[in-house]
Amino acid sequence: MKIIYPLLIVTLFLTSCGGDKKQSVENVIATENLEKIRLKRSEIVAKQQEIAGQLKQLDHKISILDTTKKIPLITTFTAKHEIFNHYLELQGNVSTKNVLVIFPEFSGVLSKVYVTQGQKVFKGQLLAKIDDGGLSQQLAQAEIQANLAKTTYDRQERLWNQKIGSEIQYLQAKSNYEAQSQVVNQIKQQIAKTSVRAPFNGTIDDIITEQGSVVQPGQSQLMRIVNLDNMYIETDVPERYVSSVTENKNVIVEIPVLGKTIDAKVRQAGNFINPANRTFKVEIAVPNKDKNIKPNLTAKLKINDYSNENALLIPQSIISENAEGDQYIYVIKNKNANNEGIAERIIIKTGKTQGDVIEVLGGIENGSEIIQEGARSVKDGQTVKVINQ
Repeated sequence: MKIIYPLLIVTLFLTSCGGDKKQSVENVIATENLEKIRLKRSEIVAKQQEIAGQLKQLDHKISILDTTKKIPLITTFTAKHEIFNHYLELQGNVSTKNVLVIFPEFSGVLSKVYVTQGQKVFKGQLLAKIDDGGLSQQLAQAEIQANLAKTTYDRQERLWNQKIGSEIQYLQAKSNYEAQSQVVNQIKQQIAKTSVRAPFNGTIDDIITEQGSVVQPGQSQLMRIVNLDNMYIETDVPERYVSSVTENKNVIVEIPVLGKTIDAKVRQAGNFINPANRTFKVEIAVPNKDKNIKPNLTAKLKINDYSNENALLIPQSIISENAEGDQYIYVIKNKNANNEGIAERIIIKTGKTQGDVIEVLGGIENGSEIIQEGARSVKDGQTVKVINQ
């Protein structure tokens, strides 16, 4: 109807003024007389206002008598307080602190491997043996020398306690005994390095070096041992979340390869910001009773960084924005028994988003009836009909 109004005004104006009015206006302008021109303009404005008033009266009567008028059909929902949890979505890798490649501490031939791939072992269990290269014989000789030195020391000590002999003889016997004892201990420590033992409970994941091979300390990889009980996921979190992503925050862990979703918590949040990428490390402990979660699997993380117990949430699709950048929605006011009401534009202030919904921080109240379907086609002050009742 608003588009038709200017056309009707022009038509009625031309009809009422007659075909010679245009020439009359031109004639007045041609006179170059300011007073006549102003007078003519005042006459036309007065006539225009008279026609506009008549049109308004006609439109009002038409709206009363027209039973076939078209009212936009819309659906609504009622805003109500509910719990809102916002999640920071990141990606991380599964790790375990108990995965280790075992290297030898002694140089020699790997004379015996006591375990097989896939075998479960316990902390301290003997896994392999390296040939000691004659250290056992050296130990036997050193122990003989140590026993003799002890016997000599014991005799000198008894004599010294009886005030027999010189102090220097006693001290020499004591020093010789202690030196031989040190030699024995050193050889025993070297021989202990020929025994390869499990550093923790776990499973032998791989036998890397075969029995009979020559191995070198720090160079030859013997085997890999893994413990899948204490698994965790490590990820980098942007520094702007340093105050919201903290220990014990809830985390939803998704492992796409396994099709598995796990509820977990942040076990540790790092205190160091990496200057290269402005992030800090976070660890999320992951239970692994069935042992199907393996190191280096990729995981999707949803870390709960914000919660609101009394949030007002609306779909993002119903929000519009004006030229000033203000966000607005439409609510229903003055709804009658026929579910007809007036659409009213409301400027809102929004917060965080999660999926298809957004948190509203201001502009609406609990219980407000908000237009959903048809929200982008209605206009402020327009009569609409709710069809979702």
